[in-house]
Amino acid sequence: MSAPQVELITIGDELLLGFTVDTNAAHISRALAASGIEIVRRTTVGDEAEKIAEAVREALDRTGAVITTGGLGPTSDDLTKPAIARIFGREMKLDESIAAQLEQRWRTRFPTSAFPATNRTQAEIPEGARILTNRHGTAPGIWLEDDKGRWVAMMPGVPREMRGMLAEELLPAIKSRIKGPASVVLSGTLRTTGIAESAIAQLLGPNFLGDRNTELGSLPLAYLPGVAGVDLRVTAKGLPPERAEKLVRAAILKLRDRVGAYSYGEDDADLAAVVLERCRALNFKLAVAESCTGGMLGERITSIPGSSDVFLGGVIAYHDGVKKAVLGVHPEDIERYGAVSEQVALQMAAGIREKTGADVGVSVTGIAGPGGGTPEKPVGLAWIAVHGPEAKARRFHLGGDRAEIRQRAAQAALEMVRRALSNG
Repeated sequence: MSAPQVELITIGDELLLGFTVDTNAAHISRALAASGIEIVRRTTVGDEAEKIAEAVREALDRTGAVITTGGLGPTSDDLTKPAIARIFGREMKLDESIAAQLEQRWRTRFPTSAFPATNRTQAEIPEGARILTNRHGTAPGIWLEDDKGRWVAMMPGVPREMRGMLAEELLPAIKSRIKGPASVVLSGTLRTTGIAESAIAQLLGPNFLGDRNTELGSLPLAYLPGVAGVDLRVTAKGLPPERAEKLVRAAILKLRDRVGAYSYGEDDADLAAVVLERCRALNFKLAVAESCTGGMLGERITSIPGSSDVFLGGVIAYHDGVKKAVLGVHPEDIERYGAVSEQVALQMAAGIREKTGADVGVSVTGIAGPGGGTPEKPVGLAWIAVHGPEAKARRFHLGGDRAEIRQRAAQAALEMVRRALSNG
């Protein structure tokens, strides 16, 4: 049985202009997939009634099932409801009970302020619509359906409100329409770092999971490169939950066997968390010395809850004077080899280890750009060192803009620690 198919339309000029990242679409896609519902197309349109209507009309013609987010507020750019109501030939009517609830909510929050008349527009509902209760905000969600069974579910664009409504109202409504045995759209991800997408593709070769006519070989394998590395994702669609889990697990294990040391975790694994867990297992304390990353490595580590039992702290030795005075880097080595060098990186790592009493010190020094590079030391050059049971430094040439170079340097430093503590 194939998974039910839905189209998703996110609405708002701020999404099109790039001022707001569309996290709603990602959340909805994941939540529906886990319930066996497949998002087959995602569209973003601006705050124009005709554009909204055109996108929804085309989506209804393709799948007959559409979810929208955004445009349900009380302001002049909130046009979703009337635009979609016209597609269904419905008039907008004021729901007095919803209006009363909105006014009561307002007076509770702002007892000395008059209830704005514009807020009553949130209580205007297309005729014949089903209300999706919003327990986390003011804008009610709306379910509109025609006599052919085609439907549109409208949810607010505020992420907290949307997530609550999705879990409490919309998902149960969609799942109640699914007939036949339960199925899921299930994905599994193997996370890798320190190896390029093309190198992994060559390592795996074509049809790595097997012949496409087999169950395992039929699973789509996606290569997802990013600043942190390359994720390998396999997906099972329209299968019973237990069968999907078994196939995805088998695929992930097969990929891990081939990729080997480049893999550091699965699904949402964070390399910083992996490093911290390895330190805990060895009863090691960790400290960092950073130059070009400017605290980013420490931030990666301290963003993990409970990191304080492993991480002692760090020094941002951005200026050469701090490298010398705080970390004990020899001035003559900076003069002879430069601040971005193997010698300086090793001394920084040793210095932070001595300064803090850590079992492992890790350092990063590099040229993040966009200026400052030379033919001998180009932008993107970084030296990273780990000083622990053994001392090791490694040269990297990292690509991207300034932000990406710094992010890649922090990731590379974490990977060097992971390998050092795993004898890798």
